[in-house]
Amino acid sequence: MNPFLTYPTELLILVFLIITFLQSAIDKVIDWSGNLGWLKGHFEETPLAKMVPALLMTVLITEMAAGIFCALGIYQLVGEGEKTMALYGAVLSCIALLMLLFGQRLAKDYEGAKTIAVYFIPAVFLVYLLQPL
Repeated sequence: MNPFLTYPTELLILVFLIITFLQSAIDKVIDWSGNLGWLKGHFEETPLAKMVPALLMTVLITEMAAGIFCALGIYQLVGEGEKTMALYGAVLSCIALLMLLFGQRLAKDYEGAKTIAVYFIPAVFLVYLLQPL
């Protein structure tokens, strides 16, 4: 059976998450100092102020892992019909988004938090789709 016809929703959301998280992680690597400077200002009035570099690295690693697992998930889903790696990628994507949401809410950036919610919806839907029956 053709996996592109069997799993079209899963594959499309996986590609969406790959683009979202690999682009974000690559941007953090390429412009580390710019991201760090902006985030230090964004969180200067929060309890996270002194932890921004460590938290940025944590988010970077989580986003990179999410993107890689989503890519491996596409390979595994198309090649073997297996969903394990895709599920790991979807769960890591949700975790990354929850970390970002927590930060935005703590910084009282409610508009930024709303934007993250838009990304969370397809990610959590993918977790639902990939659950073993």
